[in-house]
Amino acid sequence: MNHEHHFAVSLEWTGNRGTGTSGYKAYGRDHVVRAAGKHEISGSSDRVFHGDADRWNPEEMLIAALSQCHLLSYLHVAASNGVIVTDYTDAATGIMEQTADGGGHFTSVTLRPVVTIATSDRELARSLHHEASLKCFIASSMNFPVEHEPLVVFRAE
Repeated sequence: MNHEHHFAVSLEWTGNRGTGTSGYKAYGRDHVVRAAGKHEISGSSDRVFHGDADRWNPEEMLIAALSQCHLLSYLHVAASNGVIVTDYTDAATGIMEQTADGGGHFTSVTLRPVVTIATSDRELARSLHHEASLKCFIASSMNFPVEHEPLVVFRAE
């Protein structure tokens, strides 16, 4: 059974400094991402590409989407398998390779979730990261590896 889901966002470039794209350094990379009923996301390019370091860049947003998707998939499979998760953090990183023609692509993302569980089966909790990865819609859409280096901590309530 296939269920089709639709998502919509709007994007507004706010970086016109008065002369548009008259030169590579003449325009700002600032933009705003919006979705109905949600807070705006202030975006830019990475500082190395003349962006505003105080704003989210697309590369960070991609890594964040992978981290969020894995969290949500993991919580689902944990609940389905009787693993009680009481805390979850992640320190995700990604590697992007720039090509000679000015383009580029991600070569990998590594998620490093630290999962605290109240049930004693740490090996089961650890193994569920594989299943969560298979269920993550975002990771399944990538053409580069999304690695996992999970740490499971048992803490009785």
